[in-house]
Amino acid sequence: MGDSKEAGAEAPSAGATARGGLSLLSQGESEEPCAQGSALFLGGSEVKSRAVVKYSAAPPRAAFARLEEKTDLKLPPANWLRESAKLGPAGTAILGTSKKSKPFSSFGMAYDFIDSVGNDVDVVSDSENIKKLLKIPYSKSHVSMAVHRVGRTLLLDELDIQELFMRSSQTGDWTWLKEFYQRLIDQKWQRKKKSKEHWYQKAILSKFLYYSINGDGAAQPVPSAAEQRESSSSDQTGDSDGASWPAPFEMPSPVSEDPSASSQGSEPLEPSYIVGHLASAPKEQNLTTLFNDGENSQGLKNDFVRNILWTFEDIHMLVGSNMPIFGGGRYPAVSLRLRDNNKPINVLTGIDYWLDNLICNVPELVMCFHVNGIVQKYEMIKTEEIPNLENSNFSTKVIKDIAQNILSFLKSNCTKEGHTYWLFKASGSDIVKLYDLTTLCEETEDKYQNPFTMPVAILLYKVACNMMMKKNQNKKHYGTIRTLLLNCVKLLDKSRHPQIIASANYMLSELFQLDEPKKEESSESPLNENSDESYSEEEEEMPDSDENGSYCTSSDPPDDNKAVAIIKSVGELSVPEKYKSIHQIRPSCAFPVCHDTEERCRLVLSYVLEGLKSVDSSIKKESDLPAADPSTPIPLKYEDESARGGPEGLEKQMALFLDKMGSLQKGNCSSQSGMTPGSWQHKMKLQLILKSSKAYYVLSDAAMSLQKYGRALRYIKLALQSHDTYCCLCTNMLSEVLLFLSQYLTLCGDIQLMLAQNANNRAAHLEEFNYQTKEDQEILHSLHRESSCQGFAWATDLSTDLESQLSVSCKCYEAANEILQFSDLKSQNPEHYVQVLKRMGNIRNEIGVFYMNQAAALQSERVVSKSVSTAEQQLWKKSFSCFEKGIHNFESIDDATNAALLLCNTGRLMRICAQAHCGAGDEFKREFSPEEGLYYNKAVDYYLKALRSLGTRDRHPAVWDSVNWELSTTYFTMATLQQDYAPLSRKAQEQIEKEVSEAMMKSLKYCDVDSASARQPLCQYRAATIHHRLASMYHSCLRNQ
Repeated sequence: MGDSKEAGAEAPSAGATARGGLSLLSQGESEEPCAQGSALFLGGSEVKSRAVVKYSAAPPRAAFARLEEKTDLKLPPANWLRESAKLGPAGTAILGTSKKSKPFSSFGMAYDFIDSVGNDVDVVSDSENIKKLLKIPYSKSHVSMAVHRVGRTLLLDELDIQELFMRSSQTGDWTWLKEFYQRLIDQKWQRKKKSKEHWYQKAILSKFLYYSINGDGAAQPVPSAAEQRESSSSDQTGDSDGASWPAPFEMPSPVSEDPSASSQGSEPLEPSYIVGHLASAPKEQNLTTLFNDGENSQGLKNDFVRNILWTFEDIHMLVGSNMPIFGGGRYPAVSLRLRDNNKPINVLTGIDYWLDNLICNVPELVMCFHVNGIVQKYEMIKTEEIPNLENSNFSTKVIKDIAQNILSFLKSNCTKEGHTYWLFKASGSDIVKLYDLTTLCEETEDKYQNPFTMPVAILLYKVACNMMMKKNQNKKHYGTIRTLLLNCVKLLDKSRHPQIIASANYMLSELFQLDEPKKEESSESPLNENSDESYSEEEEEMPDSDENGSYCTSSDPPDDNKAVAIIKSVGELSVPEKYKSIHQIRPSCAFPVCHDTEERCRLVLSYVLEGLKSVDSSIKKESDLPAADPSTPIPLKYEDESARGGPEGLEKQMALFLDKMGSLQKGNCSSQSGMTPGSWQHKMKLQLILKSSKAYYVLSDAAMSLQKYGRALRYIKLALQSHDTYCCLCTNMLSEVLLFLSQYLTLCGDIQLMLAQNANNRAAHLEEFNYQTKEDQEILHSLHRESSCQGFAWATDLSTDLESQLSVSCKCYEAANEILQFSDLKSQNPEHYVQVLKRMGNIRNEIGVFYMNQAAALQSERVVSKSVSTAEQQLWKKSFSCFEKGIHNFESIDDATNAALLLCNTGRLMRICAQAHCGAGDEFKREFSPEEGLYYNKAVDYYLKALRSLGTRDRHPAVWDSVNWELSTTYFTMATLQQDYAPLSRKAQEQIEKEVSEAMMKSLKYCDVDSASARQPLCQYRAATIHHRLASMYHSCLRNQ
């Protein structure tokens, strides 16, 4: 139940936030005291009721004035229909003389208390509708209500058939319902007029309430006709707005209706002017105009004086009430009622009074009795005593059962979100029927003829938005949000509401986590429950297995085949638990489980495409655009490889790219389609394009891990094209978006490198690269409306030339690194920065090795006698430059192992240079040249640097052993060449022998013969060879002495 302190604390904050400082509250008035959250136990604890005022437009309560006996209520008081200081600006509303609640009153409340809708509240409605439902078994009057479902919440609104059909005769709307009504329900429909007695009673009640607030006890003189005209015109200015729908049919009416006055469920009408003055038809408002700018919900206002969160047993309701509440008596709050002394209170009136007091948490009722308008006496009755009044006996427990049965019946049968259901009971009938008006409407020519469509769609959208704001708190709501949005999109006409549709599709795409696989508990979301519908069709069509007879059988009249469900007798509603809600609240709103990344991304892209289509369709400036057919692929401009000049051509492309990146920082925006920066289209398209680029990036990454490199390149190309368009449209580039671009380019570099290394499967990769789905073509078509999408063409072409592929890969990494230099991204994303530098070091090693191998190939083809060619020297320089840059990259991130490998490769390059300088001429005349010695010594230096870089063998034993072996080999080769081709023309024999001996010993030092490894036999063989060579050299020396 909760205690009163909690309730009192929560109420004002709810009111303040929900209504955003309404004019009524902002004029120095406070909410009603909200310590009303206390529980009220009534009827011997038979029913539990608790009410918390969430919002109130009423000023502090005024004490009611007890009128003197014999006061004539037929005479109007001086303050009649005028504002009073005691009442504040809300005066007429507080006295129940505001106009009847609009047909969309529940939507007005739902918009204001969006947090409650879909989750913890079962019903949102006007208190009059709730009273009417709970009186169904007792009353013969007709019931006509529109029911809408949002999540677990039902919205109930009065559906005034009479007003509807009056409008239908004038405008032609709703003709389908009128025909249906006349065909199946009432063949001879005609408007029923109110009796004179009805208007007389309403006039007396209004005057009585004004007397009670006036407080001087005597009838004031009636103002002149002219003054009446003035007062009425000043009081009724607010009515010129009119209801949003249908156009109110106004009759001469002395006063407005008091919500609690009508005990027989008669149809109340829109209030109008004082007797004798006919109303002019109010200006009609068209619903579609109210919402054409998207989320705007003006026109559907919350017109109630107070909104109350009422818990009746286990049913939670958000109720709107206009009942006048006064101070005075033994309690701080009383309700005031006027009764004709000659007419006893009946059950319907008793239930009315009791429910009104429960809903508004009023503990006492004050009744004033009159005879022919002359006040007789007052009587005070406690709320809990009302069910036991003479002639008005009723069981509160039965009322509780009726409430639970009606709610269960509606929840079991109003299953489709977005559909308008019609609960109808004809006057004098015992049968209650439920129709699905949306299905009936869809059978007509214009499915958008149902005027509830728009408010329902907006509410679904708003509830989804509200849940999205809190999505990080609880991801289990994703299924609910998705269902709400899908139903919202289904209801709307794409051509009329592009903004809501685009926004809903964007939110749908946001629900899917692109970066990680969805981890769902199997119990919560079985795989078979990923349907787009909120409820599965089987459940909708299956008859109720319960014995409650809520579905029609063959013995029923033929007209029942259109009804979704039927209560055959209102008496059934009084039977405890007669109608159990057999449907779970949301049986199949489970979020679709996409274990497959590609499936998840494709879903996201399908929503993005729908969103883009909505945005594009709303941009009027079509004349400037090339007439492209979205179903035909856009031809891509391929440059001739030779014309582009291979890797050199990339330098120009990179310069242009970096220039563009600089301009992005300044925020230049250039849309080709003529979108205005800051417009909703501009903002929405930016978000959608960014989402598409992320989805394509994830697809590319997934394809890469499957080794489908052609497909991966196609996806990363689309990601970069999306990003290029984003850059063209964006006025303020966020660092997060720049980071995305750096990641895209890094992946693109990876793909180009893998394509270079898998050249043997090039045909298959090319085929995958050129394939395009219809969806991708349409997204690309939308992108081409804004930019040429050629900003990253240099990075995404599939080349057949290995050198070109490696260069493109390198440039991608360089571009990714350049981007990280902007906006201090380097320090904010150290991990990504390290990854980029590692890749740059790696690709530079690959290119260095590529050029080194080319140089070695040229060398092997060259005739021995010829000197070193310029081409060879150029390749050495390129290779050396790449290794040097790569070493710098690895050293800058303290990657000693990779730096050592690159130093090792540089050493190998030096050895190739040394081999190229073999002495020309005859094999017999050849000597070990100084150039060879120079390059071999350089090689030794690089190998020693590599060992210093590693430090110890423990750091990376395999690399350490490899470097040692290469160093040993270099010393051994140098010694062997000096021994075999002794440079006797330059050096003395002794010096050569000394150098050979030193080199051999160093080779032996780095030759590890003890460690068990694959290389051990080679080491042992080399050690033996060294010993053998040294022995023969020393032997020769001895012989020659």
